Amino acid sequence: MAQVFDRSSNALARFSLVLTGLIVISLGVALDQLQRSPWVTKQGQRPDQPIPFSHKHHVEGLGLQCQYCHVQVEKAAYAGIPPTKTCINCHAQIWTNADLLEPVRQSWATGASIQWIRVHDLPDYVYFNHDIHVNKGIGCASCHGRVDEMPLMYQQNTLQMEWCLNCHRNPAVNLRPVSEIYNMAWSGPSTDKPVWCSSTIKGGATAQNVSCTTTNPNSSGPEVAMLQLQAPEASGMSKPQSGTNMQPHPTTGDGKTVSDGPAMGVLMPASYEKFTSQIELGKYLTSQYHIRTPNELSSCETCHR
Repeated sequence: MAQVFDRSSNALARFSLVLTGLIVISLGVALDQLQRSPWVTKQGQRPDQPIPFSHKHHVEGLGLQCQYCHVQVEKAAYAGIPPTKTCINCHAQIWTNADLLEPVRQSWATGASIQWIRVHDLPDYVYFNHDIHVNKGIGCASCHGRVDEMPLMYQQNTLQMEWCLNCHRNPAVNLRPVSEIYNMAWSGPSTDKPVWCSSTIKGGATAQNVSCTTTNPNSSGPEVAMLQLQAPEASGMSKPQSGTNMQPHPTTGDGKTVSDGPAMGVLMPASYEKFTSQIELGKYLTSQYHIRTPNELSSCETCHR
Protein backbone atom coordinates (compact mmCIF):
# COMPACT_ATOMS: atom_id res chain seq x y z
CA MET A 1 0.00 0.00 0.00
CA ALA A 2 1.35 3.45 -0.88
CA GLN A 3 2.42 5.83 1.91
CA VAL A 4 -0.33 8.27 2.84
CA PHE A 5 2.08 10.80 4.36
CA ASP A 6 5.30 12.07 2.93
CA ARG A 7 8.60 11.39 4.75
CA SER A 8 8.72 15.07 5.81
CA SER A 9 5.44 14.74 7.71
CA ASN A 10 7.15 13.61 10.93
CA ALA A 11 9.50 16.56 10.86
CA LEU A 12 6.61 18.90 10.08
CA ALA A 13 4.60 17.51 13.01
CA ARG A 14 7.51 18.01 15.40
CA PHE A 15 8.06 21.53 14.13
CA SER A 16 4.34 22.30 14.56
CA LEU A 17 4.41 21.11 18.17
CA VAL A 18 7.49 23.19 18.94
CA LEU A 19 6.01 26.22 17.19
CA THR A 20 2.74 25.86 19.11
CA GLY A 21 4.65 25.66 22.39
CA LEU A 22 6.65 28.79 21.53
CA ILE A 23 3.47 30.65 20.60
CA VAL A 24 1.80 29.70 23.90
CA ILE A 25 4.88 30.74 25.89
CA SER A 26 5.20 34.03 23.97
CA LEU A 27 1.53 34.77 24.48
CA GLY A 28 1.85 34.11 28.21
CA VAL A 29 4.89 36.40 28.50
CA ALA A 30 3.13 39.11 26.49
CA LEU A 31 0.02 38.95 28.68
CA ASP A 32 2.16 39.01 31.82
CA GLN A 33 3.97 42.13 30.63
CA LEU A 34 0.69 43.70 29.60
CA GLN A 35 -0.91 43.28 33.01
CA ARG A 36 2.19 44.83 34.62
CA SER A 37 2.31 47.74 32.17
CA PRO A 38 1.17 51.29 33.00
CA TRP A 39 -1.63 50.81 30.47
CA VAL A 40 -3.24 48.41 32.98
CA THR A 41 -1.85 49.60 36.33
CA LYS A 42 -2.07 53.34 35.45
CA GLN A 43 1.34 53.76 37.08
CA GLY A 44 2.82 57.18 36.31
CA GLN A 45 -0.34 58.47 34.61
CA ARG A 46 -1.60 61.95 35.47
CA PRO A 47 -5.39 62.13 35.04
CA ASP A 48 -6.97 65.43 34.03
CA GLN A 49 -8.42 66.81 37.24
CA PRO A 50 -11.10 69.55 37.39
CA ILE A 51 -8.44 71.67 39.12
CA PRO A 52 -4.67 71.25 38.48
CA PHE A 53 -3.86 70.91 42.19
CA SER A 54 -0.11 70.93 42.84
CA HIS A 55 1.12 68.96 45.85
CA LYS A 56 4.61 70.31 45.17
CA HIS A 57 3.41 73.89 45.64
CA HIS A 58 1.28 73.21 48.71
CA VAL A 59 3.53 70.70 50.51
CA GLU A 60 7.07 71.69 49.59
CA GLY A 61 6.41 75.33 48.78
CA LEU A 62 3.93 76.29 51.52
CA GLY A 63 4.76 73.56 54.05
CA LEU A 64 1.20 72.28 54.52
CA GLN A 65 1.02 69.06 56.48
CA CYS A 66 -0.70 66.01 54.99
CA GLN A 67 -3.30 65.90 57.76
CA TYR A 68 -4.57 69.40 56.98
CA CYS A 69 -6.34 68.01 53.90
CA HIS A 70 -6.39 64.27 54.64
CA VAL A 71 -7.82 64.56 58.12
CA GLN A 72 -8.76 60.91 58.60
CA VAL A 73 -5.45 59.31 57.67
CA GLU A 74 -4.52 58.44 61.29
CA LYS A 75 -7.93 57.24 62.43
CA ALA A 76 -9.85 55.75 59.50
CA ALA A 77 -9.47 53.32 56.64
CA TYR A 78 -9.69 56.17 54.12
CA ALA A 79 -7.40 59.18 54.14
CA GLY A 80 -10.28 61.33 52.92
CA ILE A 81 -10.67 63.85 50.11
CA PRO A 82 -10.75 67.40 51.46
CA PRO A 83 -14.11 69.20 51.19
CA THR A 84 -14.40 72.49 49.33
CA LYS A 85 -14.33 74.35 52.65
CA THR A 86 -10.72 73.26 53.16
CA CYS A 87 -9.77 74.98 49.92
CA ILE A 88 -11.86 78.06 50.69
CA ASN A 89 -10.12 78.49 54.05
CA CYS A 90 -7.17 79.90 52.11
CA HIS A 91 -8.58 80.81 48.72
CA ALA A 92 -11.22 83.12 50.13
CA GLN A 93 -8.21 85.33 50.89
CA ILE A 94 -5.69 84.59 48.12
CA TRP A 95 -6.10 83.91 44.41
CA THR A 96 -9.75 84.82 44.83
CA ASN A 97 -10.28 85.58 41.13
CA ALA A 98 -7.98 82.98 39.55
CA ASP A 99 -9.62 81.31 36.56
CA LEU A 100 -8.29 77.84 37.43
CA LEU A 101 -10.03 78.07 40.82
CA GLU A 102 -13.45 78.77 39.32
CA PRO A 103 -14.59 75.16 40.05
CA VAL A 104 -13.78 75.75 43.72
CA ARG A 105 -15.82 78.93 43.90
CA GLN A 106 -18.68 77.31 42.02
CA SER A 107 -18.64 74.30 44.34
CA TRP A 108 -18.68 76.58 47.39
CA ALA A 109 -21.57 78.61 46.01
CA THR A 110 -23.72 75.65 44.96
CA GLY A 111 -22.76 73.07 47.58
CA ALA A 112 -21.94 70.52 44.86
CA SER A 113 -18.78 68.47 45.46
CA ILE A 114 -15.77 68.86 43.19
CA GLN A 115 -15.56 65.77 41.00
CA TRP A 116 -11.96 64.74 41.62
CA ILE A 117 -10.61 61.74 39.71
CA ARG A 118 -9.25 59.10 42.08
CA VAL A 119 -5.55 58.45 41.44
CA HIS A 120 -4.90 55.57 43.84
CA ASP A 121 -7.87 53.30 43.24
CA LEU A 122 -7.79 49.74 44.57
CA PRO A 123 -10.28 47.07 43.45
CA ASP A 124 -13.48 46.86 45.48
CA TYR A 125 -12.53 43.41 46.79
CA VAL A 126 -9.32 44.73 48.39
CA TYR A 127 -9.53 46.11 51.94
CA PHE A 128 -6.86 48.70 52.70
CA ASN A 129 -6.74 50.53 56.00
CA HIS A 130 -4.76 53.77 56.16
CA ASP A 131 -4.64 54.20 59.92
CA ILE A 132 -3.11 50.79 60.69
CA HIS A 133 -0.28 51.47 58.24
CA VAL A 134 0.38 55.00 59.49
CA ASN A 135 0.23 53.97 63.15
CA LYS A 136 2.56 51.02 62.52
CA GLY A 137 5.35 53.11 61.01
CA ILE A 138 4.66 53.18 57.26
CA GLY A 139 5.33 56.64 55.84
CA CYS A 140 3.23 58.34 53.18
CA ALA A 141 6.09 58.31 50.67
CA SER A 142 6.48 54.51 50.94
CA CYS A 143 3.24 54.05 49.00
CA HIS A 144 2.54 57.40 47.36
CA GLY A 145 6.11 58.38 46.48
CA ARG A 146 7.57 61.87 46.84
CA VAL A 147 4.25 63.68 46.72
CA ASP A 148 6.03 66.89 47.69
CA GLU A 149 7.81 66.79 44.32
CA MET A 150 4.69 66.18 42.18
CA PRO A 151 3.27 69.27 40.44
CA LEU A 152 0.45 66.97 39.31
CA MET A 153 -0.48 63.90 41.32
CA TYR A 154 0.24 60.50 39.83
CA GLN A 155 0.45 56.88 40.97
CA GLN A 156 4.05 56.13 41.92
CA ASN A 157 3.70 52.34 42.34
CA THR A 158 1.74 49.59 40.61
CA LEU A 159 -0.54 48.87 43.61
CA GLN A 160 -0.76 45.29 42.39
CA MET A 161 -0.94 42.35 44.77
CA GLU A 162 2.71 41.49 44.08
CA TRP A 163 3.78 44.97 45.21
CA CYS A 164 1.74 44.75 48.41
CA LEU A 165 3.03 41.26 49.24
CA ASN A 166 6.66 42.35 48.79
CA CYS A 167 6.17 44.73 51.71
CA HIS A 168 4.06 42.35 53.80
CA ARG A 169 6.71 39.65 53.49
CA ASN A 170 9.46 42.02 54.67
CA PRO A 171 7.98 45.13 56.30
CA ALA A 172 11.28 46.05 57.97
CA VAL A 173 12.56 47.76 54.82
CA ASN A 174 9.77 50.37 55.04
CA LEU A 175 9.26 50.91 58.78
CA ARG A 176 10.23 54.26 60.24
CA PRO A 177 9.77 56.16 63.52
CA VAL A 178 6.32 57.72 63.89
CA SER A 179 7.92 61.16 64.06
CA GLU A 180 9.06 60.65 60.45
CA ILE A 181 5.77 59.36 58.98
CA TYR A 182 5.05 62.65 57.17
CA ASN A 183 8.67 63.45 56.34
CA MET A 184 8.80 62.85 52.58
CA ALA A 185 12.59 63.15 52.53
CA TRP A 186 13.16 60.34 55.07
CA SER A 187 15.72 57.91 53.67
CA GLY A 188 16.47 55.76 56.70
CA PRO A 189 19.59 55.64 58.87
CA SER A 190 23.11 55.28 57.50
CA THR A 191 26.65 55.32 58.87
CA ASP A 192 26.78 59.08 58.19
CA LYS A 193 23.29 59.75 59.60
CA PRO A 194 22.55 57.21 62.36
CA VAL A 195 19.29 57.03 64.28
CA TRP A 196 18.97 56.37 68.02
CA CYS A 197 15.84 54.70 69.36
CA SER A 198 14.61 53.67 72.77
CA SER A 199 11.51 52.01 74.18
CA THR A 200 9.33 54.24 76.32
CA ILE A 201 6.22 53.36 78.33
CA LYS A 202 3.87 50.42 77.99
CA GLY A 203 0.29 50.85 76.88
CA GLY A 204 -1.29 53.22 74.40
CA ALA A 205 -0.63 53.20 70.67
CA THR A 206 2.09 50.69 69.88
CA ALA A 207 4.17 53.00 67.72
CA GLN A 208 4.09 55.70 70.41
CA ASN A 209 6.08 53.41 72.69
CA VAL A 210 9.27 54.08 70.73
CA SER A 211 11.22 57.32 70.81
CA CYS A 212 13.73 57.96 68.02
CA THR A 213 16.09 60.83 67.36
CA THR A 214 18.73 61.72 64.78
CA THR A 215 20.75 63.54 67.46
CA ASN A 216 23.07 61.54 69.68
CA PRO A 217 21.25 61.56 73.04
CA ASN A 218 24.50 60.85 74.87
CA SER A 219 25.94 64.18 73.77
CA SER A 220 22.84 66.38 73.95
CA GLY A 221 22.35 66.75 77.66
CA PRO A 222 20.11 64.93 80.12
CA GLU A 223 16.91 66.34 78.66
CA VAL A 224 17.22 64.29 75.48
CA ALA A 225 18.22 61.11 77.23
CA MET A 226 15.19 61.09 79.54
CA LEU A 227 11.97 59.24 78.78
CA GLN A 228 8.55 58.90 80.38
CA LEU A 229 8.44 55.54 82.11
CA GLN A 230 5.14 55.98 83.93
CA ALA A 231 1.80 57.17 82.63
CA PRO A 232 0.64 60.56 84.02
CA GLU A 233 -2.53 59.06 85.48
CA ALA A 234 -0.51 56.48 87.41
CA SER A 235 1.67 59.16 88.94
CA GLY A 236 -1.27 61.36 89.98
CA MET A 237 -0.53 63.99 87.32
CA SER A 238 -3.02 65.40 84.86
CA LYS A 239 -3.11 63.91 81.40
CA PRO A 240 -0.82 65.87 79.06
CA GLN A 241 -2.10 67.61 75.97
CA SER A 242 -1.15 66.13 72.63
CA GLY A 243 1.87 67.55 70.87
CA THR A 244 1.79 70.02 68.03
CA ASN A 245 0.39 68.70 64.78
CA MET A 246 3.22 70.07 62.65
CA GLN A 247 4.66 68.13 59.71
CA PRO A 248 8.47 68.15 59.40
CA HIS A 249 9.58 70.25 56.44
CA PRO A 250 10.24 67.84 53.54
CA THR A 251 13.79 69.09 52.91
CA THR A 252 15.06 70.39 56.24
CA GLY A 253 13.19 68.06 58.56
CA ASP A 254 12.21 71.00 60.80
CA GLY A 255 9.00 70.80 62.75
CA LYS A 256 7.34 68.49 65.26
CA THR A 257 4.67 65.85 65.16
CA VAL A 258 2.10 64.79 67.69
CA SER A 259 4.57 62.23 69.06
CA ASP A 260 6.86 65.08 70.10
CA GLY A 261 4.43 66.40 72.70
CA PRO A 262 5.64 67.38 76.16
CA ALA A 263 6.72 64.47 78.30
CA MET A 264 4.82 64.07 81.55
CA GLY A 265 5.09 61.64 84.41
CA VAL A 266 8.16 60.06 85.98
CA LEU A 267 11.35 60.73 84.01
CA MET A 268 14.26 58.33 84.18
CA PRO A 269 17.40 57.86 82.07
CA ALA A 270 16.67 56.00 78.85
CA SER A 271 18.85 53.51 77.07
CA TYR A 272 19.13 54.38 73.39
CA GLU A 273 20.20 51.96 70.69
CA LYS A 274 22.11 53.20 67.66
CA PHE A 275 21.13 52.13 64.12
CA THR A 276 23.16 52.72 60.97
CA SER A 277 21.05 50.82 58.42
CA GLN A 278 17.38 50.58 57.54
CA ILE A 279 17.33 46.81 58.00
CA GLU A 280 18.64 47.06 61.56
CA LEU A 281 16.17 49.81 62.42
CA GLY A 282 13.33 47.98 60.65
CA LYS A 283 13.89 44.78 62.60
CA TYR A 284 13.96 46.73 65.86
CA LEU A 285 10.74 48.57 65.01
CA THR A 286 9.11 45.32 63.85
CA SER A 287 9.57 43.99 67.36
CA GLN A 288 8.64 47.24 69.15
CA TYR A 289 5.56 47.85 67.00
CA HIS A 290 4.45 44.22 67.41
CA ILE A 291 4.19 43.70 63.66
CA ARG A 292 2.66 40.35 62.77
CA THR A 293 4.76 37.64 61.16
CA PRO A 294 5.22 37.59 57.35
CA ASN A 295 2.98 34.51 57.11
CA GLU A 296 0.19 36.27 58.96
CA LEU A 297 0.60 39.49 56.96
CA SER A 298 0.55 37.54 53.69
CA SER A 299 -2.62 35.60 54.47
CA CYS A 300 -5.62 36.18 52.20
CA GLU A 301 -7.91 37.53 54.91
CA THR A 302 -5.51 40.42 55.59
CA CYS A 303 -6.63 42.24 52.43
CA HIS A 304 -9.69 40.31 51.22
CA ARG A 305 -12.73 40.53 53.47
